Amino acid sequence: MRVHILTISDRAARGEYEDLSGAEIEALLREAFPGAELSRRIISDDPEGIRAALEEACAGANAPDFILTTGGTGISPRDTTPEVTAAFCEKELPGIAEALRAASLAETSTAMLSRAYAGMRGKTLIVNFPGSVRACRLCVSVLIPVMEHVVAMAGGEGH
Repeated sequence: MRVHILTISDRAARGEYEDLSGAEIEALLREAFPGAELSRRIISDDPEGIRAALEEACAGANAPDFILTTGGTGISPRDTTPEVTAAFCEKELPGIAEALRAASLAETSTAMLSRAYAGMRGKTLIVNFPGSVRACRLCVSVLIPVMEHVVAMAGGEGH
């Protein structure tokens, strides 16, 4: 399994604070899937930069099975991750975003403000997570049980 973690944060990209969300996602995935190939990148909240990072990650034969983004899913003027992701994807998977919001809403009422998106580009599933460590921890726990099934189904295997 190949997973690319994309942290989308102006401040983290400028080095003003450490990327704790991306690090948390990576740690949880390493624990759940010890043999997984994981990579991480930090970029600013810029629509063109987000699109370019998604294109770069999906280019070539070694496209990841997953791109998990963290950040840019809220309602501030710079939060454009869901729009860019939706425009980039070829198939929407609304059940994933709905499941993430439902699980998050059980923890905090502000989860209803999340605009996270999930969809496929080729054989790559792209899922937007919120930017907080706590939200990322919860979202990864919701996604882990279906990740191997996603890889199998995207690869053309049966149920």
